[in-house]
Amino acid sequence: MHRRIIVPSALAASLLLAIPASADAGGLGVSPRETSTPGAPGIGDSYYPTSGNGGYDVSHYDLRLTYQPATDLLEGTATIVATAEQNLSRFNLDLGLKVSEVRVNGRLAKFATSGAHELEVTPAVPLEKNKAISIVVRYAGKPSEVKIDGWSAWARTPDGGVAAQEPDSAVWWFPSNDHPLDKATFDVSVSVPDGTQAISNGVLQSQSSRLGWTRFNWRSNKPQATYLATLAVGKFDITTDRTANGLPVLNAYSKDLGDNDGAARASIERTTEVAEWLEGVFGPYPFNALGGYVPNVTSGFALETQTRPFYSPRQFANGANVSVVVHELAHQWYGDSVSVHDWKDIWVNEGFARYSQWLWSEKEGEGTAQELADYVYSIRTAEDPFWTVKPGDPGPENQFHIAVYDRGALALQALRNEIGDEDFFAILKGWPQKFAHGNARVADFVRYAEKVSGKPLAELFDTWLYEPSKPSASTAAAVGLSAPAAAPASGGPSARSATPRSARPKPVQPKSWKKIAATNTVHETEHHGRH
Repeated sequence: MHRRIIVPSALAASLLLAIPASADAGGLGVSPRETSTPGAPGIGDSYYPTSGNGGYDVSHYDLRLTYQPATDLLEGTATIVATAEQNLSRFNLDLGLKVSEVRVNGRLAKFATSGAHELEVTPAVPLEKNKAISIVVRYAGKPSEVKIDGWSAWARTPDGGVAAQEPDSAVWWFPSNDHPLDKATFDVSVSVPDGTQAISNGVLQSQSSRLGWTRFNWRSNKPQATYLATLAVGKFDITTDRTANGLPVLNAYSKDLGDNDGAARASIERTTEVAEWLEGVFGPYPFNALGGYVPNVTSGFALETQTRPFYSPRQFANGANVSVVVHELAHQWYGDSVSVHDWKDIWVNEGFARYSQWLWSEKEGEGTAQELADYVYSIRTAEDPFWTVKPGDPGPENQFHIAVYDRGALALQALRNEIGDEDFFAILKGWPQKFAHGNARVADFVRYAEKVSGKPLAELFDTWLYEPSKPSASTAAAVGLSAPAAAPASGGPSARSATPRSARPKPVQPKSWKKIAATNTVHETEHHGRH
């Protein structure tokens, strides 16, 4: 037998060629199996340590669901497309319903549960960093019976159920990496009994009926945080239209809203008008659809669920209120397209949504943003606990405190007065473009404002967002706040500050104040901050 003789150097080279590149970790010849570790059970949020998970990034959720309103039984198959961010021996998903099967890259995977909502998945073989992953989870359960820290984010209605909650609601109806840092596109397909509708985010792609069941297929084609995904099943009256730019508009009203029905319609049917106005303030609308929905729930809050905000009927108990529509649609730019990096950054959502209500008041001639700011500053004494809440980092217990909204908006009026309208409105429009479909921190906004204005602004933001006390009268006057209601429109900050405080009458209540105050519970739920 003729034997080929391989010299040592050639032998070494051939052995290296025989080892797949994927098995070499850092050029050391170590396989992913040897270097893989479990993904973290939390994504690292400072307020909610168990929210989200580490080790992977989701790009798409495909949810195929069946829901029976009579029994509240939800059955689902979720296909999750993701990428490993490390060599993974195990990873977590967030889900509260019972799982029957998990497959990873087509192969059966082991799974177990831990904590309040952790689904621990161990794939058949370790997952390699930077490689694509497909995860299929089959699950079922009654969402309203899933209690986490004693409560459920799933609301039963007389004719169905609704998933809409902040800072999270996904664990009640689909497995996910449940934190705004990991945004993804969505396809949501829901089968419900004939005569019942299923509402979700984005565009209704198709609808079909078979054997007594109707399936609705929804698509949200821009990155979406998991808490902004929504599902509402029930009997709705649906109106549709298109914007001047061709975007589909879909609004849905429960058929049993009673006395609140007219006011709800009178408010939400102005969605297109409000969105077009907001485009002039914040730039092009960032998504593929518009609308809103009002299910027959007993809650009192509203939520900026992406493309289709959720409104409780009680928001319209005192009549039409377009201000709440302004608030939730403003979030489509500030909160949905640009999402928080960490939940402590909530001001980049709520301060701007509240300020948009002030700008709407200004547009409608019901009180300028300056007048509203002066009024907010004047009615809160220095002893008011309002001033102890820091909008720039309020803490989980105060995440949706009124100070985050009103004091947060005060900070923006202070900024406007300090840098002037030209730079201020350039910032409001430029920021959502710079961070579109991503995440940002309060500090990112401060740096951006400094860059656009060319002014150092850290001290201003520290005063209005981080100091746990009421800014002094002289500090407020220096940025044009607490001016008399009768001050001339042409009077800038210097003119206002020149007036002795003792000579300044207390600002009168702007006409829009009560409408805006009626939305103070817009994101106030009994159980936010559950982790």
